[in-house]
Amino acid sequence: MNQGEKAKKAVRKAEEQAVEPAAEQVMDPLAKLLGQAERAYTAYMEAQKEVARAYKEREQQMERAYKEAEQQANNACEEALEQALRAREKAEQQAEEAHKKAREKAMDIYQQSARQALKVRKETIEQTWKVYKETSEQAWKMFQREE
Repeated sequence: MNQGEKAKKAVRKAEEQAVEPAAEQVMDPLAKLLGQAERAYTAYMEAQKEVARAYKEREQQMERAYKEAEQQANNACEEALEQALRAREKAEQQAEEAHKKAREKAMDIYQQSARQALKVRKETIEQTWKVYKETSEQAWKMFQREE
């Protein structure tokens, strides 16, 4: 190798060495940007997963709240129906007692009326017989006087 070739080789080497740091310097900011972009994308994907988890958790909470409200409504309805049944049974019992008392009172009134009617009938019959006897006796007395 002669001096000229050696010099050319040295110049090429110097150019390569000068170009490499410049290429590295150009690539370094691009690599940083790509790294930032990858980290940002990873963070975005994680955020999406968090949002999805939050939505799912919220949906589960809403479902639990709905089921609890539904159960409370069922319990309230069941209790109201039981109260209504008890009220109906009490009203029926009171009506039966009132009916029984009314029947007893009606029977008492009937018996009093029947006793009164029998008494009046007896008195009327006795009075009628008395009047009949008196009239009959007077008639016989008159008949006997005429003879």
